Amino acid sequence: MSSSVETPVFIQTKSHEALPPPNLARGPIAWMRENLFPSIPNTILTLVVFYLLYVAIPPLVKFLFIDAVWTGTDRDACRAETAGHPVGACWAFVWDKINYFIYGSYPITERWRVDVWFVLLAIGVVWLLWLKAPRRDVGAVYFFIVFPVLSFILLLGSDWVGLDHVPTGLWGGILVTLIVATVGIVFSLPFGILLALGRRSRLPIIRMASVIFIEFVRGVPLITVLIMANTMLPLFLPGDITIDRLARPLVGVALFASAYMAEVVRGGLQAMPKGQYEGAMSLGLKYWQMMVFIILPQALRIVIPGIVNTFIGLFKDTSLVAIVGIFDLVKTIEASRIDPSWSAPTIGYTGYAFAAFFYFIFCWGMSRYSLGVERRLAAGQNR
Repeated sequence: MSSSVETPVFIQTKSHEALPPPNLARGPIAWMRENLFPSIPNTILTLVVFYLLYVAIPPLVKFLFIDAVWTGTDRDACRAETAGHPVGACWAFVWDKINYFIYGSYPITERWRVDVWFVLLAIGVVWLLWLKAPRRDVGAVYFFIVFPVLSFILLLGSDWVGLDHVPTGLWGGILVTLIVATVGIVFSLPFGILLALGRRSRLPIIRMASVIFIEFVRGVPLITVLIMANTMLPLFLPGDITIDRLARPLVGVALFASAYMAEVVRGGLQAMPKGQYEGAMSLGLKYWQMMVFIILPQALRIVIPGIVNTFIGLFKDTSLVAIVGIFDLVKTIEASRIDPSWSAPTIGYTGYAFAAFFYFIFCWGMSRYSLGVERRLAAGQNR
Protein backbone atom coordinates (compact mmCIF):
# COMPACT_ATOMS: atom_id res chain seq x y z
CA MET A 1 0.00 0.00 0.00
CA SER A 2 1.48 3.30 -1.05
CA SER A 3 0.55 6.71 0.17
CA SER A 4 1.23 9.99 -1.59
CA VAL A 5 1.34 13.40 -0.02
CA GLU A 6 0.09 16.20 -2.19
CA THR A 7 2.08 19.42 -2.08
CA PRO A 8 -0.16 22.43 -1.69
CA VAL A 9 0.05 24.92 -4.51
CA PHE A 10 -0.54 28.60 -3.82
CA ILE A 11 -1.77 30.59 -6.77
CA GLN A 12 -2.19 34.33 -6.53
CA THR A 13 -5.50 35.34 -8.00
CA LYS A 14 -5.35 39.07 -7.31
CA SER A 15 -2.85 41.58 -8.65
CA HIS A 16 -1.01 43.78 -6.21
CA GLU A 17 0.88 46.99 -6.72
CA ALA A 18 4.66 46.72 -7.01
CA LEU A 19 6.56 47.38 -3.84
CA PRO A 20 8.73 50.50 -3.77
CA PRO A 21 12.48 50.05 -4.15
CA PRO A 22 14.45 49.68 -0.92
CA ASN A 23 15.57 52.89 0.68
CA LEU A 24 19.34 53.05 0.37
CA ALA A 25 19.70 56.52 1.87
CA ARG A 26 20.74 55.93 5.45
CA GLY A 27 21.68 59.46 6.35
CA PRO A 28 24.95 61.36 6.55
CA ILE A 29 26.05 59.78 9.83
CA ALA A 30 25.85 56.26 8.42
CA TRP A 31 27.69 57.38 5.28
CA MET A 32 30.49 58.96 7.31
CA ARG A 33 30.78 55.89 9.51
CA GLU A 34 31.04 53.62 6.47
CA ASN A 35 33.35 55.72 4.30
CA LEU A 36 35.37 57.93 6.64
CA PHE A 37 35.56 56.02 9.94
CA PRO A 38 35.18 52.31 9.14
CA SER A 39 38.25 51.28 11.13
CA ILE A 40 40.91 52.74 13.42
CA PRO A 41 43.58 53.17 10.68
CA ASN A 42 41.07 54.82 8.33
CA THR A 43 39.87 57.06 11.15
CA ILE A 44 43.46 58.21 11.79
CA LEU A 45 44.01 58.90 8.09
CA THR A 46 40.73 60.83 7.88
CA LEU A 47 41.67 63.00 10.84
CA VAL A 48 45.13 63.68 9.37
CA VAL A 49 43.59 64.72 6.02
CA PHE A 50 41.10 66.98 7.79
CA TYR A 51 43.94 68.60 9.72
CA LEU A 52 45.97 69.20 6.56
CA LEU A 53 42.94 70.75 4.86
CA TYR A 54 42.36 72.94 7.91
CA VAL A 55 45.98 74.11 7.81
CA ALA A 56 46.16 74.72 4.04
CA ILE A 57 42.75 75.88 2.80
CA PRO A 58 41.91 78.86 5.09
CA PRO A 59 45.22 80.72 4.46
CA LEU A 60 44.94 80.00 0.74
CA VAL A 61 41.37 81.31 0.57
CA LYS A 62 42.36 84.35 2.58
CA PHE A 63 45.29 85.10 0.26
CA LEU A 64 43.45 84.50 -3.03
CA PHE A 65 40.09 86.07 -2.22
CA ILE A 66 39.57 87.73 1.17
CA ASP A 67 42.71 89.90 1.28
CA ALA A 68 43.04 90.08 -2.52
CA VAL A 69 43.28 93.38 -4.38
CA TRP A 70 40.92 93.47 -7.34
CA THR A 71 41.37 97.00 -8.66
CA GLY A 72 44.38 99.23 -9.14
CA THR A 73 46.62 100.81 -11.73
CA ASP A 74 50.10 100.23 -10.30
CA ARG A 75 52.10 98.61 -7.50
CA ASP A 76 50.85 101.00 -4.82
CA ALA A 77 47.50 99.20 -4.75
CA CYS A 78 49.23 95.92 -3.87
CA ARG A 79 51.61 97.13 -1.15
CA ALA A 80 50.62 96.76 2.47
CA GLU A 81 52.33 100.00 3.53
CA THR A 82 50.30 102.05 1.02
CA ALA A 83 47.06 100.08 1.23
CA GLY A 84 46.99 100.27 5.03
CA HIS A 85 45.96 96.61 5.51
CA PRO A 86 47.32 93.12 4.75
CA VAL A 87 47.44 92.50 1.02
CA GLY A 88 46.89 89.12 -0.59
CA ALA A 89 46.79 88.25 -4.26
CA CYS A 90 47.10 91.25 -6.58
CA TRP A 91 44.49 90.42 -9.22
CA ALA A 92 44.69 94.01 -10.45
CA PHE A 93 48.07 93.05 -11.88
CA VAL A 94 46.48 90.17 -13.79
CA TRP A 95 43.70 92.36 -15.22
CA ASP A 96 46.25 94.95 -16.30
CA LYS A 97 48.42 92.33 -18.07
CA ILE A 98 45.64 90.05 -19.29
CA ASN A 99 46.07 90.97 -22.95
CA TYR A 100 49.77 90.19 -22.77
CA PHE A 101 48.99 86.87 -21.06
CA ILE A 102 46.62 85.94 -23.89
CA TYR A 103 48.31 87.28 -27.02
CA GLY A 104 51.92 87.94 -26.06
CA SER A 105 53.41 90.59 -28.36
CA TYR A 106 51.01 89.86 -31.19
CA PRO A 107 50.18 93.19 -32.90
CA ILE A 108 47.17 94.85 -31.31
CA THR A 109 45.53 95.64 -34.64
CA GLU A 110 45.80 91.97 -35.68
CA ARG A 111 44.62 90.32 -32.47
CA TRP A 112 41.20 89.73 -33.97
CA ARG A 113 42.88 86.92 -35.91
CA VAL A 114 43.82 85.21 -32.65
CA ASP A 115 40.22 85.59 -31.42
CA VAL A 116 38.96 83.97 -34.62
CA TRP A 117 41.48 81.17 -34.14
CA PHE A 118 40.19 80.56 -30.61
CA VAL A 119 36.65 80.27 -32.01
CA LEU A 120 37.77 77.88 -34.77
CA LEU A 121 39.61 75.75 -32.22
CA ALA A 122 36.55 75.61 -29.95
CA ILE A 123 34.33 74.60 -32.89
CA GLY A 124 36.71 71.79 -33.84
CA VAL A 125 37.04 70.47 -30.28
CA VAL A 126 33.29 70.53 -29.60
CA TRP A 127 32.46 69.03 -32.98
CA LEU A 128 34.93 66.22 -32.48
CA LEU A 129 34.27 65.44 -28.82
CA TRP A 130 30.51 65.97 -28.59
CA LEU A 131 29.18 62.44 -28.99
CA LYS A 132 25.80 63.61 -30.34
CA ALA A 133 27.20 66.13 -32.81
CA PRO A 134 26.01 65.70 -36.42
CA ARG A 135 28.45 64.41 -39.02
CA ARG A 136 31.39 63.84 -36.71
CA ASP A 137 33.27 62.36 -39.67
CA VAL A 138 33.16 65.81 -41.28
CA GLY A 139 34.23 67.26 -37.93
CA ALA A 140 37.30 64.99 -37.93
CA VAL A 141 38.22 66.18 -41.44
CA TYR A 142 37.77 69.78 -40.30
CA PHE A 143 39.89 69.37 -37.17
CA PHE A 144 42.76 67.38 -38.66
CA ILE A 145 42.96 68.89 -42.17
CA VAL A 146 41.00 72.13 -42.57
CA PHE A 147 41.75 73.66 -39.18
CA PRO A 148 45.59 73.35 -39.40
CA VAL A 149 45.57 75.04 -42.82
CA LEU A 150 43.31 77.84 -41.58
CA SER A 151 45.48 78.26 -38.48
CA PHE A 152 48.64 78.61 -40.54
CA ILE A 153 47.09 81.22 -42.85
CA LEU A 154 45.25 83.11 -40.12
CA LEU A 155 47.98 83.38 -37.50
CA LEU A 156 51.06 83.63 -39.67
CA GLY A 157 49.46 85.68 -42.43
CA SER A 158 49.36 85.34 -46.21
CA ASP A 159 49.48 87.77 -49.10
CA TRP A 160 46.92 85.68 -50.95
CA VAL A 161 44.16 86.64 -48.51
CA GLY A 162 45.51 90.08 -47.63
CA LEU A 163 46.74 89.28 -44.12
CA ASP A 164 49.98 90.86 -42.93
CA HIS A 165 52.78 88.52 -41.93
CA VAL A 166 53.18 88.14 -38.15
CA PRO A 167 56.40 86.28 -37.20
CA THR A 168 56.17 83.61 -34.54
CA GLY A 169 58.60 85.59 -32.40
CA LEU A 170 55.69 87.91 -31.57
CA TRP A 171 53.35 85.10 -30.56
CA GLY A 172 53.00 84.40 -26.87
CA GLY A 173 50.85 83.71 -23.86
CA ILE A 174 47.84 81.44 -23.91
CA LEU A 175 47.96 81.44 -27.72
CA VAL A 176 51.32 79.64 -27.76
CA THR A 177 50.34 77.33 -24.90
CA LEU A 178 47.24 76.13 -26.76
CA ILE A 179 49.16 75.78 -30.02
CA VAL A 180 51.85 73.61 -28.42
CA ALA A 181 49.27 71.51 -26.56
CA THR A 182 47.04 71.08 -29.63
CA VAL A 183 49.92 70.06 -31.89
CA GLY A 184 51.27 67.64 -29.30
CA ILE A 185 47.90 66.03 -28.62
CA VAL A 186 46.86 65.79 -32.28
CA PHE A 187 50.13 64.27 -33.49
CA SER A 188 51.03 62.11 -30.49
CA LEU A 189 48.07 59.72 -30.77
CA PRO A 190 48.47 58.63 -34.43
CA PHE A 191 52.28 58.55 -34.18
CA GLY A 192 52.02 56.64 -30.91
CA ILE A 193 49.72 54.07 -32.53
CA LEU A 194 52.17 53.60 -35.42
CA LEU A 195 55.08 53.21 -32.99
CA ALA A 196 53.14 50.68 -30.91
CA LEU A 197 52.29 48.66 -34.00
CA GLY A 198 55.91 48.95 -35.16
CA ARG A 199 57.18 47.62 -31.83
CA ARG A 200 54.95 44.56 -32.25
CA SER A 201 55.84 44.10 -35.91
CA ARG A 202 57.35 40.85 -37.17
CA LEU A 203 59.81 42.75 -39.36
CA PRO A 204 63.06 43.06 -37.35
CA ILE A 205 64.10 46.40 -38.86
CA ILE A 206 60.78 48.12 -38.10
CA ARG A 207 60.59 46.58 -34.64
CA MET A 208 64.15 47.57 -33.77
CA ALA A 209 63.72 51.13 -35.06
CA SER A 210 60.52 51.57 -33.02
CA VAL A 211 62.11 50.15 -29.86
CA ILE A 212 65.20 52.35 -30.18
CA PHE A 213 63.12 55.50 -30.72
CA ILE A 214 60.71 54.76 -27.86
CA GLU A 215 63.35 53.80 -25.33
CA PHE A 216 65.65 56.68 -26.25
CA VAL A 217 62.96 59.34 -26.00
CA ARG A 218 61.50 57.89 -22.80
CA GLY A 219 64.96 57.72 -21.28
CA VAL A 220 65.62 61.47 -21.40
CA PRO A 221 63.64 64.34 -19.83
CA LEU A 222 61.49 66.59 -21.99
CA ILE A 223 63.70 69.60 -21.36
CA THR A 224 66.61 67.71 -22.96
CA VAL A 225 64.49 66.96 -26.02
CA LEU A 226 63.46 70.62 -26.27
CA ILE A 227 67.06 71.84 -26.01
CA MET A 228 68.19 69.36 -28.62
CA ALA A 229 65.35 70.34 -30.95
CA ASN A 230 66.08 74.03 -30.44
CA THR A 231 69.88 74.01 -30.71
CA MET A 232 70.99 70.80 -32.39
CA LEU A 233 68.29 70.27 -35.01
CA PRO A 234 69.47 73.19 -37.19
CA LEU A 235 72.98 71.69 -37.19
CA PHE A 236 71.79 68.67 -39.17
CA LEU A 237 70.26 70.81 -41.93
CA PRO A 238 71.95 72.54 -44.87
CA GLY A 239 73.06 76.09 -44.24
CA ASP A 240 70.38 77.61 -46.45
CA ILE A 241 67.54 75.83 -44.63
CA THR A 242 66.23 77.12 -41.31
CA ILE A 243 63.42 75.96 -39.06
CA ASP A 244 61.14 78.41 -37.35
CA ARG A 245 61.95 78.90 -33.66
CA LEU A 246 58.42 77.88 -32.65
CA ALA A 247 58.34 74.83 -34.93
CA ARG A 248 61.39 73.33 -33.19
CA PRO A 249 59.78 72.79 -29.76
CA LEU A 250 56.56 71.72 -31.50
CA VAL A 251 58.46 68.87 -33.13
CA GLY A 252 60.17 68.00 -29.84
CA VAL A 253 56.92 67.94 -27.86
CA ALA A 254 55.13 65.84 -30.51
CA LEU A 255 57.93 63.25 -30.66
CA PHE A 256 58.27 63.09 -26.87
CA ALA A 257 54.53 62.56 -26.34
CA SER A 258 54.40 59.98 -29.14
CA ALA A 259 56.91 57.74 -27.36
CA TYR A 260 54.85 57.71 -24.16
CA MET A 261 51.62 57.26 -26.11
CA ALA A 262 53.14 54.26 -27.90
CA GLU A 263 53.64 52.44 -24.60
CA VAL A 264 50.08 53.20 -23.51
CA VAL A 265 48.66 51.86 -26.77
CA ARG A 266 50.95 48.81 -26.63
CA GLY A 267 49.49 47.96 -23.24
CA GLY A 268 46.02 47.95 -24.77
CA LEU A 269 47.18 45.75 -27.66
CA GLN A 270 48.73 43.24 -25.30
CA ALA A 271 45.52 43.11 -23.25
CA MET A 272 43.53 41.92 -26.28
CA PRO A 273 42.67 38.19 -26.17
CA LYS A 274 44.29 36.03 -28.82
CA GLY A 275 40.86 34.97 -29.99
CA GLN A 276 40.18 38.45 -31.33
CA TYR A 277 43.15 38.18 -33.69
CA GLU A 278 42.21 34.65 -34.71
CA GLY A 279 38.59 35.61 -35.32
CA ALA A 280 39.60 38.56 -37.48
CA MET A 281 41.98 36.41 -39.53
CA SER A 282 39.31 33.73 -39.95
CA LEU A 283 37.14 36.34 -41.65
CA GLY A 284 39.85 36.89 -44.22
CA LEU A 285 40.74 40.38 -43.07
CA LYS A 286 44.15 41.71 -43.94
CA TYR A 287 46.51 43.05 -41.26
CA TRP A 288 45.51 46.71 -41.53
CA GLN A 289 41.82 45.86 -41.81
CA MET A 290 42.09 43.70 -38.72
CA MET A 291 43.82 46.47 -36.79
CA VAL A 292 41.56 49.33 -37.90
CA PHE A 293 38.18 47.59 -37.58
CA ILE A 294 38.70 44.95 -34.87
CA ILE A 295 41.76 45.34 -32.65
CA LEU A 296 42.46 49.07 -32.26
CA PRO A 297 38.89 50.15 -31.34
CA GLN A 298 38.86 47.65 -28.49
CA ALA A 299 42.44 48.31 -27.42
CA LEU A 300 42.00 52.08 -27.32
CA ARG A 301 38.83 51.71 -25.26
CA ILE A 302 40.79 49.75 -22.67
CA VAL A 303 43.51 52.39 -22.33
CA ILE A 304 41.35 55.54 -22.34
CA PRO A 305 42.53 56.47 -18.80
CA GLY A 306 46.16 56.12 -19.87
CA ILE A 307 45.63 58.15 -23.03
CA VAL A 308 43.92 60.98 -21.17
CA ASN A 309 46.60 60.88 -18.47
CA THR A 310 49.24 61.31 -21.20
CA PHE A 311 47.29 64.24 -22.66
CA ILE A 312 47.04 65.91 -19.25
CA GLY A 313 50.75 65.46 -18.62
CA LEU A 314 51.51 66.84 -22.07
CA PHE A 315 49.31 69.89 -21.51
CA LYS A 316 51.13 70.73 -18.28
CA ASP A 317 54.54 70.03 -19.81
CA THR A 318 53.95 72.73 -22.41
CA SER A 319 55.17 75.18 -19.76
CA LEU A 320 58.70 73.80 -20.28
CA VAL A 321 58.97 75.50 -23.68
CA ALA A 322 59.61 78.71 -21.73
CA ILE A 323 63.09 77.36 -20.94
CA VAL A 324 64.07 77.48 -24.63
CA GLY A 325 62.82 81.05 -25.02
CA ILE A 326 59.25 80.46 -26.23
CA PHE A 327 56.85 83.00 -24.72
CA ASP A 328 54.07 80.76 -23.50
CA LEU A 329 51.82 81.70 -20.58
CA VAL A 330 54.48 81.01 -17.95
CA LYS A 331 57.10 83.02 -19.83
CA THR A 332 54.79 86.01 -20.18
CA ILE A 333 54.10 85.89 -16.45
CA GLU A 334 57.82 85.82 -15.69
CA ALA A 335 58.39 88.78 -18.01
CA SER A 336 55.50 90.76 -16.51
CA ARG A 337 56.35 90.29 -12.84
CA ILE A 338 59.64 92.21 -13.25
CA ASP A 339 57.79 95.27 -14.52
CA PRO A 340 58.86 98.13 -12.20
CA SER A 341 55.38 99.64 -12.23
CA TRP A 342 54.06 96.41 -10.66
CA SER A 343 56.88 95.72 -8.21
CA ALA A 344 55.12 94.27 -5.16
CA PRO A 345 55.73 91.24 -2.91
CA THR A 346 52.67 89.29 -4.04
CA ILE A 347 52.91 89.92 -7.79
CA GLY A 348 54.81 86.73 -8.59
CA TYR A 349 52.52 84.54 -6.47
CA THR A 350 49.45 86.02 -8.14
CA GLY A 351 50.77 85.45 -11.64
CA TYR A 352 51.58 81.82 -10.95
CA ALA A 353 48.20 81.36 -9.24
CA PHE A 354 46.55 82.60 -12.44
CA ALA A 355 48.60 80.07 -14.44
CA ALA A 356 47.61 77.32 -11.99
CA PHE A 357 43.92 78.12 -12.44
CA PHE A 358 44.34 78.06 -16.21
CA TYR A 359 46.07 74.67 -16.30
CA PHE A 360 43.71 73.20 -13.72
CA ILE A 361 40.58 74.14 -15.67
CA PHE A 362 41.80 72.52 -18.87
CA CYS A 363 43.20 69.40 -17.19
CA TRP A 364 40.11 68.95 -15.04
CA GLY A 365 37.91 69.29 -18.14
CA MET A 366 39.87 66.58 -19.97
CA SER A 367 39.63 64.31 -16.94
CA ARG A 368 35.86 64.72 -16.59
CA TYR A 369 35.32 64.15 -20.30
CA SER A 370 37.31 60.91 -20.19
CA LEU A 371 35.22 59.68 -17.25
CA GLY A 372 32.05 60.36 -19.23
CA VAL A 373 33.39 58.45 -22.24
CA GLU A 374 34.39 55.53 -20.02
CA ARG A 375 30.90 55.32 -18.50
CA ARG A 376 29.28 55.47 -21.94
CA LEU A 377 31.49 52.73 -23.37
CA ALA A 378 31.07 50.58 -20.26
CA ALA A 379 27.27 50.91 -20.48
CA GLY A 380 27.31 49.93 -24.13
CA GLN A 381 29.55 46.94 -23.38
CA ASN A 382 27.31 45.77 -20.53
CA ARG A 383 24.26 45.83 -22.75
